[in-house]
Amino acid sequence: MRNLRKIILSFDLDFTLINNQEGIIKSFNYALDKYNLSRLDRTEIFRMIGIPLADMFQRVTNLNSDELVSAFREYYRAKGIYQVELLPGVRDKLEELRDKSFLLGIITSKKEEMARQVVEILGISHIFEYVIGEGNIMKTKMDLNLVEHLNKKYPNHQFIIIGDHPKDRALAENLGAPFIGVLTGGHSAEELQKGSITKTLILNSVKELNVNIINSLI
Repeated sequence: MRNLRKIILSFDLDFTLINNQEGIIKSFNYALDKYNLSRLDRTEIFRMIGIPLADMFQRVTNLNSDELVSAFREYYRAKGIYQVELLPGVRDKLEELRDKSFLLGIITSKKEEMARQVVEILGISHIFEYVIGEGNIMKTKMDLNLVEHLNKKYPNHQFIIIGDHPKDRALAENLGAPFIGVLTGGHSAEELQKGSITKTLILNSVKELNVNIINSLI
């Protein structure tokens, strides 16, 4: 029998576990308003979610992205962080996986401080072995320091990365880990699988995860 405590299920946060579309969209447009830039349509913002904030702003303006990111976080800390909910079935599924002795973690493009606040607000922080966001350990999900940190802290563990964005699959590839893509974000199965160099499986949502699916990837 497999030692399930040696398997780490590492989840993205936005649109993998949570729906915080409202908070992100309002924070993004608040920043644009503050610098007298044209607001974006909800769909345009939603499509960019999952990449670092600075990159999101660089796609729409040549203004200093640091100032726009600061304005975004100004609104998000005050209001946006509370405009969030777990996706359907996520709480029960996470508790089920934890009770089956899997280790669970979160790796997100969010500022780590904010990510930790979100999981506290939602009452799920006790479920996770770690919550890693932008900060000292990583600047982006592609940061090789992140790979080094995970391999050093969890030697002889098998990671499985679960997320809704191609960058989550890229993280899996950097770790030499399987990837489970979920369709609860803005990316199609084709986008999540295209060019994959790691074992990849696509599910409709996290709530479809089960032991047989996990075992099929390792």
